[in-house]
Amino acid sequence: MIPRARHLAAAALSSALLMLPALTGTAHAAAPTSKVYAVPLARTLADVKRVANYWKPDRLKKSDSYTPATPGAAAPVSTSGGPAAPATPVVSVRRPLAAQSVPPVPPRKGAAMTMGKVFFRIGDKEYWCSASSIAAKNRSVVATAAHCAYDSRQAKPADYWIFVPNPDANGETPDGIYVGASISLHEDWIGKADYDYDYAFVTVNRGFTWVAKNGGYVMQDVGRLQDNVGGLGIELNKKPGSYTARPFGYPAGAQPDGSRPFDGRTLLECPERGTRYTVAPGLDLQKGVELQPCDFSHGASGGPWVIGYDKNRKLGSLTGVNSLTWNRDARDRYDAVSSPYFDTTTGEVYRRAAAQATVPNVM
Repeated sequence: MIPRARHLAAAALSSALLMLPALTGTAHAAAPTSKVYAVPLARTLADVKRVANYWKPDRLKKSDSYTPATPGAAAPVSTSGGPAAPATPVVSVRRPLAAQSVPPVPPRKGAAMTMGKVFFRIGDKEYWCSASSIAAKNRSVVATAAHCAYDSRQAKPADYWIFVPNPDANGETPDGIYVGASISLHEDWIGKADYDYDYAFVTVNRGFTWVAKNGGYVMQDVGRLQDNVGGLGIELNKKPGSYTARPFGYPAGAQPDGSRPFDGRTLLECPERGTRYTVAPGLDLQKGVELQPCDFSHGASGGPWVIGYDKNRKLGSLTGVNSLTWNRDARDRYDAVSSPYFDTTTGEVYRRAAAQATVPNVM
C-alpha cells in the first residue's frame, strides 16, 4: 500500500487477488516475437462441457454469495507455486493496425447488453469480477482486468472461467453463458503482476443456456456473444486529461470504514469525469489513468471505462478497465478508480484475441 502519509490508498478491486510473480517452466530458444502471450482455456467441445457442467443452474443461483476476496496486498504469497500455464508468445500484430480504433457494434436484434460478470474458481473457491463484450471480427471477445483471469502467483489461468452478460438475480442468464476459450494478455502481467498491464481480452466460445428437460438440464446453443449482446468499440492512445470517461461495474466489497453500500447485484456507473495520469510504484503502475470521484469497491474489477456512451443504444467505446480503487483523502469511502493506460500494445493484445477461432458449436 502507498504510505498513508501521502493520504491515499490503492487496492486491487479484484474479486480474487491474482498477483505476484512468476513465469516458470517455459523456455524458448529465441526472444519472444511480441509481448503478447496466449493462454488456452476451453479449446475443445469436451472442455466447454466440463466448464458448463460446473456452472449448472443450482451453482449459479448461489452466485450472489461469491463475495470479493481480500485485496491482493493482504493475500498469502505462494512460495511453491503450481504447474506453469502453457503461456506462449504470439506473432506480433503490425503496430499501425494495432493502434486503430474499432467502432461499437449493436446486437443483431434488441438493445445492447454488453456488460456483465465473469465467474471463475481459484483453488477451491468461486469468485467474480465485472467485464464487457467488445466488438471484434470473431464476434467473441470479452475485456476484463488481468487479475480476473490469470493468477500470477501460480503462473496459471483461473479455472472454470465464464462470462455472463446482463445477469439476473438468482443466477438467471437471459443472454447466455460464454465459456472462455483463451486469454490474451501482456507478458509483464504473467511474469510480475505489473499493474500497467492489468487488462485481459478473453476469447469466448459460443454461448448457451440451460434448458430443463426430463428432470435435469441440457445445453442449448444461443450463438456468438456479439450477435446476442453487441460489442463496445475500443479507443487507444487517448491522452489522460484530453477526454472524459464513464466507469461501470458490479461493486460489492467493503469500503474503508467497513460499510457495504453495494451488493454486487446491480450494474452501477460512476459519473462521467475527466481523467489524469497516476502512479502506484508498489504495484509497478507507472502510467495509470485515474478518474475521480468514484466510490467503487471490490467486485467492480474489470468493468469498462466507456467514452461516448449512448444511453439509448447502450453503446460506446472502451478506453480502460477498473483495476485499482483509491482512497485519496484517507477517509471513510473510496473516492477514485484507475485503469492501465490503453496504448498500441493494448491494441496488440486485443487484436490477438479478436483473431482466435473457437469451438463451432456447443451442443
